[in-house]
Amino acid sequence: DAIPSADQIRITTSLKSQKGSVWTKNKSIFEYWEVEVTFRVTGRGRIGADGLAIWFTEEQGLEGPVFGAADKWNGVGIFFDSFDNDGKKNNPGVVVVGNNGKLLYDHQNDGSTQALASCQRDFRNKPYPVRARITYYQKTLTVLINNGFTPDKDDYELCVKEDMVLPSQGYFGISAATGGLADDHDVLSFLTFQLTEPGKELPTPDAEIPQKDKEKYQEEFEHFQQELDKKKEEFQKEHPDVQGQPGKNACIHVGTACALFLPAEDVFETVSDRELRQIFEGQNRIHLEIKQLNRQLDMILDEQRRYVSAVTDEIAKRGAAFPGQQGQVSQQEIETVVKTQEEVIRQVNEIRNSVADALRSVSGAQHPGSAGVYETTQHFNDIKEHLHLVKRDIEHLAQRNMPSSEKPKCPELPPFPSCLSTMHFIIFVAVQTVLFIAYIMYR
Repeated sequence: DAIPSADQIRITTSLKSQKGSVWTKNKSIFEYWEVEVTFRVTGRGRIGADGLAIWFTEEQGLEGPVFGAADKWNGVGIFFDSFDNDGKKNNPGVVVVGNNGKLLYDHQNDGSTQALASCQRDFRNKPYPVRARITYYQKTLTVLINNGFTPDKDDYELCVKEDMVLPSQGYFGISAATGGLADDHDVLSFLTFQLTEPGKELPTPDAEIPQKDKEKYQEEFEHFQQELDKKKEEFQKEHPDVQGQPGKNACIHVGTACALFLPAEDVFETVSDRELRQIFEGQNRIHLEIKQLNRQLDMILDEQRRYVSAVTDEIAKRGAAFPGQQGQVSQQEIETVVKTQEEVIRQVNEIRNSVADALRSVSGAQHPGSAGVYETTQHFNDIKEHLHLVKRDIEHLAQRNMPSSEKPKCPELPPFPSCLSTMHFIIFVAVQTVLFIAYIMYR
């Protein structure tokens, strides 16, 4: 059911019980490799099905029950599973499943009994194309995901890193399937790279493709180009009113390709499209702000660890200098300081986890509602409370352990961004969420 076109391939359309796939014609002979796949999964429903799979297998895949491809494959499949078959509420997600050619895929449990690794990522209905970077190097498979919330093509997050052994040669492929629910699964690009160890001599590009095959592909391309130009001329002669000012969508079919002439009004942005774009840009800014806050909390945690180490060493030196009763007091002080600092570190870790939860909430909230606003507000209230506790504990610790002649000095916190206050930030989140809900209801 795959439909190729000039700029993308629709692996499956949003119709029930569809299966489609695309595979390379020749085996890859790369020992180590990397692929970058750009795709869209879009559907009108809140839940989609079934999903999309990226393959590297010893034999070229055929049509089958595993996301449109055959079962019992020898290699690896990276599954972007949209539908929650096992009811554990962990979909959409990314699952890596290896097979030696003998195992049947456990579709009812979403492959959880066979998965080498997995991560939960929402890849449906994103404003920008989703990107996956899959690397196999020195018997380690790494999967990085760009969630499609930003136009930044290099904004990848680690999803999976797993040691495994794959066939030395194989075919690359991509497949998709729909069930009772349906999504459009579109692939915009599939780039393959060879990886070589530093210091090794790179193979010459001319040695990879035989000259006969090059000439054959060149002839096919020239023949296709001539037919396309001929069809364009015939269409323009039959429809002179379409030239220059096209009114309706016109499509010229040449084999399996289609040259599409878009109407002039499609070039301009509608009011609803502009509003939707502004909402997504606001979500993107929130996403980046929370990421920056997470990085700053990591810096605070590192500073606290250094502070604990320095204070512990200093008190230990003082205890060694005064024997007897003073040494016992110093030991008690050491234990008190260590316990207090462990509590501080625990609280900072809780702050970090809260920010991470807020980041996941913002990244995964495609259709935020009133519950999303409450959860986001609650996250920031928790962060504020934890910061007050950290500040109080640090001041108390500094007053107890510093000599009276010295003024207590707390480690300086990294500068927070001053362009946006907490209150304005919460108001902005609430307003843009209400606007988004109103737009969805209006639409």
